[in-house]
Amino acid sequence: MTTIGILAVQGAFIEHAKLLAKLGVKTFEIRQKKDLNQTMDGLILPGGESTTMGRLLHDLEMFDSIKQMIVKGLPVLGTCAGMILLATDLENSEKTYFKTMDIKVIRNAYGRQLGSFFTHAMFGDIEIPMTFIRAPYVASVGKDVEVLATVDGKIVAVRQANQLATAFHPELTDSTVVHEYFLKMIQK
Repeated sequence: MTTIGILAVQGAFIEHAKLLAKLGVKTFEIRQKKDLNQTMDGLILPGGESTTMGRLLHDLEMFDSIKQMIVKGLPVLGTCAGMILLATDLENSEKTYFKTMDIKVIRNAYGRQLGSFFTHAMFGDIEIPMTFIRAPYVASVGKDVEVLATVDGKIVAVRQANQLATAFHPELTDSTVVHEYFLKMIQK
């Protein structure tokens, strides 16, 4: 059975666990460094507040371990703040985090909470619902990054090798398409 670790120091982690349970996937929460010793087939970096998450990852001494797991090939799904954590470059912030995905991201690109919105758009070749909350988007991608979704000309979902990132929150809809895509990445 596939087991996914979900970073649970802050943000929308419970919703990912509920959605994966519908797909028959076992999950566990990563709250402290010892949780990283559990066997996992993939990792989810959920939406939330990237600055807070980054600080907590350092305070809880998990940052370097998680970065190494990603670099060594552990499949990872970063949603919203998770996308920011993976990005090599943040256009409107001097602070960067894991820097494992060759993308430049604009934080809070759609504005504050009032700029949040819901839409439907293509993810690959399937139309899915997308919920954006204080969302980033990808300003540019490196040569090894595949663009999986755009909304109004803005890149909102990308993949690079073992890393998948979305600017939207796939866990806040009934659609399982993004999580199923992630599970297929794990199985390969």
